[in-house]
Formats: sequence, structure tokens, C-alpha cells
Amino acid sequence: MSNQQDYDCIVVGAGIQGSFTAYHLAKNNKRTLLLEQFLLSHSRGSSHGKTRIIRKAYQHDFYTHMMEECYLLWAKLEAEANATLLRYTLPLMEFRSILERSQVPTETLGPEEFSQRLPQVSLLAGEGALIDTTAWVLYANWALRAVQGGVIKDGDQVTDIQPGSTVTVTTATEVYRAESLVITAGPWANTLMAYTGLQIPLQVVKINVCYWKEKVPGTYGISSRFPCFVQLGVEGSQYHFYGLPSNEYPGLMKICYYMGSETEPNERDQQTDRTDVHLLSQFVSHYIPGLEPEPAVVESCLYMVTPDHHFVLDCHTHHNNIIIGAGFSGHGFKFGPVVGKVLCELSLGQMPSYDLSPFKIQRFQSNSKSSL
Repeated sequence: MSNQQDYDCIVVGAGIQGSFTAYHLAKNNKRTLLLEQFLLSHSRGSSHGKTRIIRKAYQHDFYTHMMEECYLLWAKLEAEANATLLRYTLPLMEFRSILERSQVPTETLGPEEFSQRLPQVSLLAGEGALIDTTAWVLYANWALRAVQGGVIKDGDQVTDIQPGSTVTVTTATEVYRAESLVITAGPWANTLMAYTGLQIPLQVVKINVCYWKEKVPGTYGISSRFPCFVQLGVEGSQYHFYGLPSNEYPGLMKICYYMGSETEPNERDQQTDRTDVHLLSQFVSHYIPGLEPEPAVVESCLYMVTPDHHFVLDCHTHHNNIIIGAGFSGHGFKFGPVVGKVLCELSLGQMPSYDLSPFKIQRFQSNSKSSL
């Protein structure tokens, strides 16, 4: 009879990616342990908060392809949990080429038609928009709770990992063993990979998540079906702006800048740079005059960013039974169902359902190395 501390797979990190990995492993009848260093539910990583935009519109075909199954799996989780995890709205997108190439249903609005449809938004001269009619609002915190299950040990930090044919994981309280290990630790992935001798060029950045007060309540609310939006190419900004209708806080619209400032994950509250907040204030003043130009609430979120902003979904360079899911670069939550599926497949030694070549560790070449 096996020891109670022995498992088929250990997943470290109970954010959306790790939770879906454990979910798929359980569906495969594998003895799975999901480890989380913080007490659930916490707000220290990347998977907290109430809402995310879920969409098929992407500049890269491999993401659009993955999103097809993501929608099906999100709907399946909704049915299993008997809870509303998705809500329809009309996000605005500008990814014209990928939308047309992958036949994602869209509608083009010229400046005049746009101003008639959405008088609450003031576009600059000559600007128009694409509407991706497949996009929804995803209730992130409800989704995370719905997918978490099985054997979960929270409030238990990993202090060492010993690779081998059986992987040994030591925490502050226990020693666990498993045939395979999946690391989905978000901003703490670098620390855990270092135990295994692996280094990947991942950067942790702190995002200021800003909420802006409506001058007239209900103007930008989800109940009035005000759309989510993504705005690209605003002068003076390297990255895009995005927004979701007021929902999390009554009368406050969530509008954020895609990028933030580098930080250490355990020292994020010491990172006080507000350059992104200044850019957002300018954006709100120009585009959404029905909001107060200074944020009413500022929260924080951590991204783990790769140099090319694509995920890492791969086996360890020296240990095939250690799987890495990292670097989701601020756009990974919506992919949780499929990311968890392929990480499960890799941990079981199966052929992954998708071409993972865009997500290989080896693409970093000289930037990626092992100390073993």
C-alpha cells in the first residue's frame, strides 16, 4: 500500500493554470496534489479579481485555434459547477487580419456609426473599430473556485525540489513524492525552477488595476451591455489599453494598461511606480469623458512576462517528468482550460493536443540555461 504522501503528480501553484492542470489530471483518475504557498483565496498572484475578457481575436493563429476549445471547456465547467462563469457583451477589437483569416465573426464600425452606437466613447478623428461578436466577460474568481478540487494543500510553501525518476517536493511542513511535477507558480516560477537547475528569462511586473468612477451612474455598466474594449496604438504608449464595463464595483469601470513595472514578487507593495496610471488618466480623459479622470480604486496584479510575451508550456530541459507552465504575460487566464489540458498531457507522457513549438523553452537559446 502506497504512502499517503505519494502521488501520481504534484502541481505547485493553485492559480487558474495549476488548478485546471489538477482538474484534468483528476479526470484521468490520477492521484494529484495541488500545492499553494498562500491561503486560498488570496490576491498575491495573477488569478484573482472578478473579471477578465475572453475572446478569440488574436494576432497569432495558434492562440485563436486554442481558444476554440477553451470556449467549449469553459461552458463544460459552467455546467459542472451549475454557476454563471461567462456573460455576453460586445468587446471592441482591432485585429483585422487575424479576425478575417480565422473567420471570427466581426462587425466593422466607421467613425460616424461608432459615435451613434457608443456616444459614451470619443474616438480620435478617423478612428473606427472592429467588434468581435464572440467575446464575453469571464468571471475569474468564480471560475477559479469552480475548478479547484481534489487534494489541495494551501498555506504550504515549497522549500526544495529533488528531481529524479520520482520527484521529491519538500514544503515547510511535509515531504511529498510523485511520478511527475508540474510547476505553475506564476511570479514564483523562477524560484521553483532554480531548485531544479533551470533558468528561463522570465520577468515579474506589477500591474496597477484601476477602476474609474462614472460621472453618471450606469453609463458604462455591464447591465446596459456596454462593451469591453481593447485599444491599440495610442500615441505615447508602447502597449495597449483595455477596459471592462462597471461590474466588480458598482459605478466603477475597470480600465488598465497592459504593462507595468518590474518587481520582486515578495516585495510588490514596495513598487510604487505609477507611470501606467498617468497614461491611463490621459487615455480616459481623451476617450471616455464620462469617467472621472483619476482612478477611484487602484489594486495590483503580478504578471510573469517572457521576452516574446508567449507562454512557456514545456518539459524541463533535463527532466521530462518536470513540466513548466509559466510566462503567461498577462493574457493567460482565458486559456486556462486548454493550458491545463496540455500540461496534464505532458505530465502523463502523452502527445499534446496542440502544437507547442511556439511555447518551447529552447526558443530562448542562450538566454535559457541549466546549471546541471
